[in-house]
Amino acid sequence: MNKYWMYSFLLFVVIVSCEKEDLTNAKQSDLEWNKKIALAYVHSYATAIEEAIPFMCNDSTKITYIQNAIKSINFYPDSSGYFYVYDYNCINIAHARQKDLQGQNLYNYTDTKGKYVIRELAAMAQSGGGYVEFYWIKPGETGEKKKLGYVEPITNTNYFIGSGVYLE
Repeated sequence: MNKYWMYSFLLFVVIVSCEKEDLTNAKQSDLEWNKKIALAYVHSYATAIEEAIPFMCNDSTKITYIQNAIKSINFYPDSSGYFYVYDYNCINIAHARQKDLQGQNLYNYTDTKGKYVIRELAAMAQSGGGYVEFYWIKPGETGEKKKLGYVEPITNTNYFIGSGVYLE
């Protein structure tokens, strides 16, 4: 009887371990998929804005265009995907969820861990684009959540565009 119990227990441990690994792999797979979504959306919008801006006569028109272009875009199943646009001086040009940030200089803004978020995003965009991990308020929730942001320059402008995926 003990022998069968031991085999049953070992089988149980193997099954639970496999399920845990599958869950970990699924979460990692979801993260990789969401990173690809952020990259694709950001690149598409960066390209679209880059193509449209040369036809606009002044900065005010360009900023209004960018604000309108991103304001109603949502993605990911929980609609936590949205865009933000800054200039390289860390002034917010447009934010799809936090309109109160528009026009504000966030050069000295730090997240709950002390990271200069917008400075790092600007530096990453200036180097051609990429991912930056930081903390930000998730829409519909309180307190900052861990986020992996993706940014890209809007070519031939002083702007960069970003989005990201919340990790919590």
